[in-house]
Amino acid sequence: MIMKEYAREELAAQPIGYWSSQAGRVVVGRIRAELAVEQLTQPHWWTLNHVAGAPGTWSRARLADRLAPFDDLGIDFEGVFDDLVTRGWMTEEAGVLSLTEIGEAGRLRAQARNAQAHEQMHEGIGTDEYVATLNVLRRMIANLGGNSDLH
Repeated sequence: MIMKEYAREELAAQPIGYWSSQAGRVVVGRIRAELAVEQLTQPHWWTLNHVAGAPGTWSRARLADRLAPFDDLGIDFEGVFDDLVTRGWMTEEAGVLSLTEIGEAGRLRAQARNAQAHEQMHEGIGTDEYVATLNVLRRMIANLGGNSDLH
């Protein structure tokens, strides 16, 4: 996609709050749209990836505590876990959540869709530019007293 060019001075005067929020809305909107194809929300996605990434280690309470900092919608994680169990994407035995074959297949389909979205987002952006952008945002967060650590 072609992007209009502006003078360096004009860009330097732009409000970072607007642009970082706008980027967040567009990126998260695209990710949520891709997940919706599989009838998933971001909390479903986070759940599937955590359970897949550390099989046999997540109880409902521990996983809900781990995911809570990412939630910006007031999600009822119990409802998310129940939904995935009801769909047959996860099982719960002895208090431990596990993915089923159906759940892993759905997670992989969603992962492929998100990979395509990420590839499109990164078009024309080199690794050095991407890393520099993240570090600038991390520095701003740290300057304002926020947590700039990677999770």
